[in-house]
Amino acid sequence: MPPVISISNVSKTYASGFEALKRVDLEIRRGEIFGLLGPNGAGKTTLINIVCGIVTPSAGTVTVDGHDIVREYRAARAMIGLVPQELTNNAFDSVWGTVSFSRGLFGKSPDPGRIERVLKDLSLWDKKDARVMMLSGGMKRRMLIAKALAHEPQILFLDEPTAGVDVELRQDMWQAVRALRDAGVTIILTTHYIEEAELMADRIGVINRGEIVVVDDKAALMRKLGKKQLMLELPAPLEAVPEALAAHRLTLAAGGRELIYTYDGQREASGITELLADLGREGIAFKDLHTTQSSLEDIFVDLVRRGP
Repeated sequence: MPPVISISNVSKTYASGFEALKRVDLEIRRGEIFGLLGPNGAGKTTLINIVCGIVTPSAGTVTVDGHDIVREYRAARAMIGLVPQELTNNAFDSVWGTVSFSRGLFGKSPDPGRIERVLKDLSLWDKKDARVMMLSGGMKRRMLIAKALAHEPQILFLDEPTAGVDVELRQDMWQAVRALRDAGVTIILTTHYIEEAELMADRIGVINRGEIVVVDDKAALMRKLGKKQLMLELPAPLEAVPEALAAHRLTLAAGGRELIYTYDGQREASGITELLADLGREGIAFKDLHTTQSSLEDIFVDLVRRGP
C-alpha cells in the first residue's frame, strides 16, 4: 500500500539563513499513529507546517494521498486536519459556531449531525453554547481538535496536543485519538511527553537539528536500541568493584548495596552466566536480582545526544 504522506528531500532555509530542515525523507503509512519526537527547535513544527501548506519548502517535494502540496494545494489540504500548538480562536464566539465555521472554510456543506458527534466524542457537548473565552485550557485544546475534525479529514496532525492539559483530560484525549485511528484516520503526533508517544504511537521518528535521526516501529526501536540492566542486590555494601570483575563493566549504586550490569538484550550471549560465575569465585553473594529495560525516553535522549 502506498504511503498516505510522502516527504522527499525536503529542506527549509529561512531568510535569516537558519536551516530548519535538511534533506528530510519520510513516509507515513495510512491508518497509523506516527510519533515525531525531537527537542525544541529540532524542526518538528516546520515539517508539519510544510506538509499542511503553511510554510513553503526551500527544496524537495511532499505529496498527500498522491496530491502534490504545491500544485494541488486544495486537494491536499482538504485531506488534513491540523491541531496547532497555539490556542488562537475568536474568544467571543461559541464552541458550536467556531467548529461549524471551520467546516465551512473547507467548502463543506453544513452538517449539524457531524458537529454534534465530534463535540460528543471530545466531551464538549455540554459546552457547545459556551463562549471560547470561558473554556479552560484543556477544553480549548479539545476544541482545537474538534475544529480540525469538522471537515472529516483523513489525516490529523496533533502538534503537542496535550501541552497544559491535566492528567484526566489527557487520558480522555488519548482515548479519542485511538478511536480516530480505529476509524481509519492517520495521525501524526508531536509531543514532549515521552510516555505519550510510548503509549500511543505505532512508529516513532526522531528529528534533531533538522535531520531525521531514526524511524522505526516502536517495538523494534526499543529492541534494537534499548539496553537491559541486571540489578543485583547485595547483603552487604561494597566499597568498590573488584578488579577481577572489571571486564563486566559493573557499576555500584545504592551506597554500594547494588551491582548493575548493563548488556545488549539483542545479543545471543548476554554475559550473565559468566558474570554470576565470576561473582561466585570472588565470594560476592546477592540476595535478590531483577532486570530493567530502557524506556523510550532513555533511547530518545541517547539518540539526541549522539546527533544526526
